[in-house]
Amino acid sequence: MSGREGGKKKPLKAPKKDSKDLDEDDMAFKQKQKEQQKALEAAKANASKKGPLVGGGIKKSGKK
Repeated sequence: MSGREGGKKKPLKAPKKDSKDLDEDDMAFKQKQKEQQKALEAAKANASKKGPLVGGGIKKSGKK
């Protein structure tokens, strides 16, 4: 065994996948997912502006 053969073998290149045809259902589904993602991003932006939802945390009674 020579030193040139050691290590991982490179995998053979996989053939390129053909772009599959999208029908109306797939197009509608992808559009719906994009809209949901945009709504989620907007909700995250609004939530980060307002600060924490709970302001109290653990209350200390002051007694010793």
